[in-house]
Amino acid sequence: MGKVVEIKTQQTTASVADYINSVTNEQQRKDSTVILDLMKKYSGEEPKMWGASLIGFGIKRYQSPKTGREVDWFLIGFSPRKANLSLHLVFDLHKQADLLAKLGKFKTGAGCLYINKLEDIDVTILEKLIEEAVRSK
Repeated sequence: MGKVVEIKTQQTTASVADYINSVTNEQQRKDSTVILDLMKKYSGEEPKMWGASLIGFGIKRYQSPKTGREVDWFLIGFSPRKANLSLHLVFDLHKQADLLAKLGKFKTGAGCLYINKLEDIDVTILEKLIEEAVRSK
């Protein structure tokens, strides 16, 4: 068993609704509400703020395969950022190549999907990706 490490970004008691309502870009605010509802539906969890700008659902202990260190993090989450919507699905995106090929316009990073707006993607495919992220935990 690895050593549990406390990371800087922690779950807070801040209001998710207040945070979403503070998003100045109207399209991002609307898209965030849709993503919030989808993640709540598939995770069965209530959203919580993590740090100042991440919205997470559930808690899971992850272990680094390289270092063995363990951290508590959300199961799935997202963040409306200035440049895009960052969806933290925390799974191997390469295993979802078939779904990603049908998703639409997006970029990827370490376990994250970056989309500009929901209009750019197939939301039905996004739902399947969220569902798979929850199921793979």
